[in-house]
Amino acid sequence: MTVYSMTGYASCQSPATQNTQPGEPAQVGIGLEIRSVNSRFLDLSFRVSDELRSAEPLMREHITKHLKRGKVEVRAWIERQQDGTQAVPDTASLERLLAAQTAVKAVLHQAAPLSVSQVLQMGSGGQVVDATVVARAQSLLEDAVDALRTARAQEGGRLAQTITERTASLRALAQSAEPLVPQLVEQQRQRFLERWQTAMGDVGQNASATAAQAAQDRALSEATAFAIRIDVAEEVSRLHSHLEEIDRLLAKGGELGKRLDFLIQELHREANTLGSKSSSLELTRISVDMKVLIEQMREQVQNIE
Repeated sequence: MTVYSMTGYASCQSPATQNTQPGEPAQVGIGLEIRSVNSRFLDLSFRVSDELRSAEPLMREHITKHLKRGKVEVRAWIERQQDGTQAVPDTASLERLLAAQTAVKAVLHQAAPLSVSQVLQMGSGGQVVDATVVARAQSLLEDAVDALRTARAQEGGRLAQTITERTASLRALAQSAEPLVPQLVEQQRQRFLERWQTAMGDVGQNASATAAQAAQDRALSEATAFAIRIDVAEEVSRLHSHLEEIDRLLAKGGELGKRLDFLIQELHREANTLGSKSSSLELTRISVDMKVLIEQMREQVQNIE
């Protein structure tokens, strides 16, 4: 399956077609654009012409079927191209305007009568589109959603590739941390034993065999406690497990943004723990490099559907 980004843009145009209704000289075209950015949920907003408001419920239903997350904004508008002639209101429209004017003047005696230009303007305004135009708008939206999904898929592929590169780098860092701990443990054990031998030398012949053995046992016990304290095998194992799951999800595709976000939090927790257990500059550097990569992954994951 495909990995989808929540970021994308698409626009479609339906060319103007001659309206065959009598008295309607305008050619009706439709413009539509849809854009989306990242969001925790699916957040839809519409900015459409009043004439296309009736298409909004079907538009909303279609979008929710194909998009699961993202802040999505839809804009749709009517474009009319005049043929150079002035639209003249029909007799019924003129009679309605006359009746309205008479009613107004009955109350407002000083009101000026309508001029010819005002009648023409009022008669050509408020045009209502027929059902075929609304159907065209719906079809246009479907094309725009398909184009948007294609754009989001292309961006999602780039995000998946970037994240996969980061997981490979993290896996290499985790592998480089594994041999450091046994080396540190052995170095610390040798230091404890050297301190014990130095202490025994200072005491000299006065120290009993029992006291010497007790001191040696204490030194070895402290070395063991140190080894337990700095052991990061469990953290490294969990890091590998989380990285494998991330790679598996990216290969599977689909709606995986929230699951990836959870895994990123787990990766960050393990990297922090590894850093807190660090007893060498090299292990600290590895922890810092891990956290930098994980933060870069977090920025990418926030854009995945």
